[in-house]
Amino acid sequence: MKKQSPKKLQRKTEIVEAAVKVFAEKGFFKAKVSDVAKEAGIADGTVYLHFKNKDDLLIYLFENKMEHILMRFNSQLAESIDPIEKMKLFFQIYFKIIKEDKKLAEVFQVELRQSVKFLKDYHNQKFIDFLNIIGGIIKQGKQDGFFNPELNTNVTKILIFGALDETARQWILGTNSKYSLKEAVDHISSILITGLLIV
Repeated sequence: MKKQSPKKLQRKTEIVEAAVKVFAEKGFFKAKVSDVAKEAGIADGTVYLHFKNKDDLLIYLFENKMEHILMRFNSQLAESIDPIEKMKLFFQIYFKIIKEDKKLAEVFQVELRQSVKFLKDYHNQKFIDFLNIIGGIIKQGKQDGFFNPELNTNVTKILIFGALDETARQWILGTNSKYSLKEAVDHISSILITGLLIV
């Protein structure tokens, strides 16, 4: 793969940041490439020098942001040894990221679902890597005698992600979400971790 110049990478970063803002405010379906270009302060054609279309931009945005998010999870989780505490920390980091950048969270939680290409044609390795962080904690908990050894790791990691994802989405949308993210962390930690433990 040809290495991109620092200047080109910088321009792509500027376009991505503009896209986050535009997609969050207008919605992916309604947003146009020209809106992103205007937000970035560049000509429409400059966007097309870096991305084939709006879907291509969305996928790059996801991969770029997820790479940093995965690094953050792996770095902070490495500080914890106990699988129970590690799972609690995972929940805390997840909702902290949501709170720190609500526009990006809205793009991830809502707007990604508007792209048919993202949902159908894209091999989402970064999402698999994210799920595998949860799976790794579950496996460690089972091996160390904390979590129920009969748990299906693959099913359980999806179940946990589903709970996190929908709780975050409802908070972002403001739909029946009269709760703080701290309350969400406390409740999810209590309910889900209790379900993982050996009875």
